[in-house]
Amino acid sequence: MAQDNTVSIVGNLTREPELRFTPTGQATATFGIAVNRNWTDRQSQERRESTSFFDVVCWGTLAENAATSLSRGTRVIVTGRLDQRSWETQEGDKRSKVEITADEIAPSLRWATVHVTRNERRSPESVNGDSHAVPEPAFQRPAGDSSAAASYSAGHEDEEPF
Repeated sequence: MAQDNTVSIVGNLTREPELRFTPTGQATATFGIAVNRNWTDRQSQERRESTSFFDVVCWGTLAENAATSLSRGTRVIVTGRLDQRSWETQEGDKRSKVEITADEIAPSLRWATVHVTRNERRSPESVNGDSHAVPEPAFQRPAGDSSAAASYSAGHEDEEPF
């Protein structure tokens, strides 16, 4: 019996996407999402709120589009899988974390509007020099927002760089 490991969450970015590249040139972006849950306590009739925080990682074109399009506070829908990774710090301490590896990321249109711009990508036939552009959907952050920094920020010093 096959196990399914698919998750979908809706929440707000807690930090700007961090775009980096592996030694082989593969793009990767990481960011955090806060997911709020609201309910009414049945006994006290008081409104309650709980917030869960998730780290998201994405790869390739999705990573580049996320870094260009998303900013802190943006409400998004993320679909992907849960992955656990483990590493050892320079001090020899073992660390592990569970994060969402995104397959799809989309803006939530419940509270905002977006302008969709298609990126051009090369088709497999373009390997021989024929350039056939194939549109690929992407969404953009509103004008005036800066793109994500291409560095690994402080606060992640105990994480394995790659």
